[in-house]
Amino acid sequence: MSSKEKEQTIALSAIFQAAELVSILAKTGQVDNASLQPLLESLLMVNAASTEDIYGGQWDCSSNLALGRKISRQALGKERSSVNPDTLRYALSLIHLENKLAKTPDMLSTIGQKIAQIEQKKAHYENVLHENMLASISGMYQDTLSKLSFRIQVQGDSRFLQQPQVANQVRAILMAGIRAAMLWRQLGGKRWHLIFKRKALLSALESRN
Repeated sequence: MSSKEKEQTIALSAIFQAAELVSILAKTGQVDNASLQPLLESLLMVNAASTEDIYGGQWDCSSNLALGRKISRQALGKERSSVNPDTLRYALSLIHLENKLAKTPDMLSTIGQKIAQIEQKKAHYENVLHENMLASISGMYQDTLSKLSFRIQVQGDSRFLQQPQVANQVRAILMAGIRAAMLWRQLGGKRWHLIFKRKALLSALESRN
């Protein structure tokens, strides 16, 4: 097991955490802020010293991504059938959508500019969970990723999905999931690794307990 695989599992855990939160939010209209906040804050961590720093640093990264790590272990291990099918679909869709984004330099540049604007805006609010911050991140997703040919279809309870605040949360989480998928690719992660490198990734996930 290499240090790169350990780093890859951080990105993978963040992808699965985003996917699971979207799945839960779309069905219940509620989400756990303790799992949501580190994902959203990762969007503003553009010059982190390490992969762990993107999600809270060496000591907090593990607890901040505990949900995603659990889902990752299940998805890669013998408990795959216990993972919500929507969560698996969202996770794979995030990886696929980020691959399309990587081939669109103009859109990447636009996202970079918008992140800088959102980072400045954060100084005016209590934290990244403020509804205005969520609306800004959601708007970034709408202005960029939602214009690509591939779109992530979120399924759930229309009573919740039609609420502007819930819709903003869903898009903000998807944006954070794209951030994680970008990190996964930058660390050498590929979709086929989820099949052919499962044992190595599982070993790395177990070592982070």
